[in-house]
Amino acid sequence: MLDRLQYVKQRFDEISDLIIQPDVIADQKRYVQLNKEYKDLKALVEKREEYLILDGNIKEANEIIADGSDAEMVEMAKMQLEEAKERLPQLEEEIKFMLIPKDPEDAKNVMVEIRAGTGGDEASIFAGDLYRMYTKYCESRNWRTSVVDMNEGTSGGFKEVIFEVTGEDVYGTLKYEAGVHRVQRVPQTETQGRVHTSAATVMVLPEAEEFDVQIDMNDVRVDFFCSSGPGGQSVNTTKSAVRLTHIPTGLVAQCQDQKSQHKNKDKALNVLRSRLYEMELAKKEAEDATKRTSQVSSGDRSAKIRTYNYAQGRVTDHRIGLTLYDLGNIMNGDIQKIVEELQLVANTEKLKETEVF
Repeated sequence: MLDRLQYVKQRFDEISDLIIQPDVIADQKRYVQLNKEYKDLKALVEKREEYLILDGNIKEANEIIADGSDAEMVEMAKMQLEEAKERLPQLEEEIKFMLIPKDPEDAKNVMVEIRAGTGGDEASIFAGDLYRMYTKYCESRNWRTSVVDMNEGTSGGFKEVIFEVTGEDVYGTLKYEAGVHRVQRVPQTETQGRVHTSAATVMVLPEAEEFDVQIDMNDVRVDFFCSSGPGGQSVNTTKSAVRLTHIPTGLVAQCQDQKSQHKNKDKALNVLRSRLYEMELAKKEAEDATKRTSQVSSGDRSAKIRTYNYAQGRVTDHRIGLTLYDLGNIMNGDIQKIVEELQLVANTEKLKETEVF
């Protein structure tokens, strides 16, 4: 482990020198990438320092105990040895997880699409509940959210809502939310008081940069139309909404959130670019046997991943068998416990696959 950590220290020192070089600072893309790597390695270097101190404490304590000339010093050394030996295995596990190669997509911002599934008006209401849950969670992480497009349900909620999330390591945190979410409850639209099951589909797309996906605008049909919904006369009568159709793939992206036609076109182009990028990622995942068999795969949109049962106040994630009786707080955005458990399982699988040690 020390050999691997020594390499980390060397790379950290190298990046520390690079990020203050004028030519690197001038290259924004490289500067941002190096800063991200610097931050990740800094955490590892700090763990390395703790590991070296513990290792030194163990050696020092063993020497004092072996000498045995001072009973008081021997007693203190035994306590030091016990503390160090208790902490060392925990630290080694932390370092092992930190040394797992990171998915380069994890640092990206995302486009989240929530669509009402089976269940009629109740499914739209549930899609709205999920939207609120995620925006509350993003707020708690100091991430920014911005609506790109929405189609409101007739009784509330959304038939479809697309929003972008920007912040630190957003895709790495939210990617396991992709799939079918199921709710079991008495719908607001139900007069008989019977429990219904409805569903909504969540898609989480890593936001593609221009250098990730090149789009030939000759392959894109651009349509302008009047925005629907609230916003006043200028929104509903001016052709500010934009729909882009990528002719080779048939993918469609639209935006009507902004009053400016130009801004809507830019947002729609971001969505289209992200969808094309996600198609390429899906192809790569389909070719990767280890990802195909992953317990918490983030790629299968048709997989039922979670059930929200209102009568029992529980939320169950079916991929990892996690059940929490805290539905109220979870629907209010407190999904960190679920996120951490999913990441832990995924990282444990990666650790087995990579066999770092």
